[in-house]
Amino acid sequence: MKMTPEAAQKMADNYTSAWCSHEPNAVASFYAENGKIVINEGEPSTGRTEIAEMAQAFYNDFPDLVVRMDSIRSSGTHAVFSWTLEGTSSSTGNHVEVSGWEYWRYTEDGLISDSAGHFDADDYHRQVDGG
Repeated sequence: MKMTPEAAQKMADNYTSAWCSHEPNAVASFYAENGKIVINEGEPSTGRTEIAEMAQAFYNDFPDLVVRMDSIRSSGTHAVFSWTLEGTSSSTGNHVEVSGWEYWRYTEDGLISDSAGHFDADDYHRQVDGG
């Protein structure tokens, strides 16, 4: 499906709100039934159940998690969603703020079929650990 820039903006706004809702199924609802997300080239979370579990893991790690949309760039059937995650680590109590991006590919019905997410893992762990 070709997504207009306006539709991509609206989707990105709603996806950001879903992350901020702390409802893992709300995040997963943006993905196709068999959609997947891969973070920093790790193991994929495939299907809405696994995607919801991935989101829940972030909520467990950051009970006050907030995601801000920095930008969205769309090219019809693909988009790049840039974001900043901010929260307090539940394991260390340290404040963490890390930016990253997701490369999305859309399905015919306007859901995310594939997302490749990236952020600076070294900086993330440094902030969590307080180094």
